[in-house]
Amino acid sequence: MNDVTAVVLAAGMGTRMKSKLPKVLHRAAGTPLVGYAVRAALDLGVAEVVVVTSGHAEIDAYLAHAFGAKVRTVVQDPPRGTGDAARVGLTAVATERALIYYGDAPLLTTRELEKILAASREVELAFASAVPEDPAGYGRVLRDGSGRVLQIREQKDLRSDAERAVCEVNAGIYAAKKTVLDRAILELQPMNAQGELYLTDVVASVAAYGRVSALVGSPDALVGVNDRSQLREAEELLYLRTRERLGREGVMVHGDARVDDGVSVAPGAEIEAGVRLRGATSVGPDTHIDVGCVLTDATVGAKVELKPYSIVVSSRIGDAAEIGPFAHLRPGSDVEAEAHVGNFVELKKTRMRRGSKANHLSYLGDGDIGERANVGAGTIFCNYDGYQKHQTVIGEGAFIGSDSQLVAPVRVGKGAFVASGTTVTQDVPEDALAIARTRQENKPGYGEKLRARLSEAARLAKQAKK
Repeated sequence: MNDVTAVVLAAGMGTRMKSKLPKVLHRAAGTPLVGYAVRAALDLGVAEVVVVTSGHAEIDAYLAHAFGAKVRTVVQDPPRGTGDAARVGLTAVATERALIYYGDAPLLTTRELEKILAASREVELAFASAVPEDPAGYGRVLRDGSGRVLQIREQKDLRSDAERAVCEVNAGIYAAKKTVLDRAILELQPMNAQGELYLTDVVASVAAYGRVSALVGSPDALVGVNDRSQLREAEELLYLRTRERLGREGVMVHGDARVDDGVSVAPGAEIEAGVRLRGATSVGPDTHIDVGCVLTDATVGAKVELKPYSIVVSSRIGDAAEIGPFAHLRPGSDVEAEAHVGNFVELKKTRMRRGSKANHLSYLGDGDIGERANVGAGTIFCNYDGYQKHQTVIGEGAFIGSDSQLVAPVRVGKGAFVASGTTVTQDVPEDALAIARTRQENKPGYGEKLRARLSEAARLAKQAKK
């Protein structure tokens, strides 16, 4: 494909999205719309991808981050329609042929581009069409009695009921020699309701002297996104595609689980209904992710058990670890192999080394918990002094009793014990026992006196309100 450049049109304002964000940066299944368009061309193996924008720095930044030097942008200023956008894009094309299509079609596949490009080598111009259930809003493909393509006419410019009854619509992918496209675009005139240069008019221009081929493809794959309702529909189809692909690859995906475009899941994994896997999450083989879990940019090893309704963000989970239910791993957490993080335990920037456990109702922030250490229920790492964060270090095999508070910075040595209810403010040596709590005192018979005193106080308070 060294003779082909892909020109992706992404300069539209997207007013129907009703958003300040450029339309092509709206995400479907975790990836901006323009990302799908660019990746389809790169997977095809084209020499270069040129993206036409209206000068939005956010688009440039995303493309540079996602694709690097493989993609460059050119600016259409001022916006004068899709035909002018194509002209701007073609000025950056140095190859013999060009593919031109829109950046708002996330369901577009490399296979569709390949078919259009192959067809263009047999005729002067090839483009993609589709027959959706409802053609309203799309340009119609008009043919003569023999089926020869004559032109594309946009919805607002349709002239008769017969034209409005046409169901074949333009799907917005064009392929031809650059010289053919340059000539056709040079002939464009703003003879339409919008007063713009329409790229669709190149069809009529080329059809006047040469052969034009329209290849009918799947509406799902070809029709672009114009508003948020269509964005939602496209996203649902992307999630369905991913579930089907993962199933073929040996992953069991139940119900409405949603796996984003950038997620990788190894064979043997099982994902239950209601799960959301987002960003750059990766899941290892034979891992089970139970109902309602939400993982974002998480790295999960093999044979991990993620129990229901756990949240993991920008963290790592080692092989055979157990998480949840209702656990929360905040950014920077590292749960090593065979470690346990139980129900209502929250980690933040904390490392739990191999085989360590924190099974109940704890907050562990900025910590390093040694191998096989046990953290009891209700333990809190007091890591923030109002100005800075400080670290708590728990040694190998240490035992932290329930309802303990460890005031950082502090270290508990290897094999040490912290008694239940202790507030630790000093380092605990190896194999030591730390106790820091008020001594209990029992007063026999005092319960009756206390009830009488409290009852009288309540009576007086009630009387005072009258």
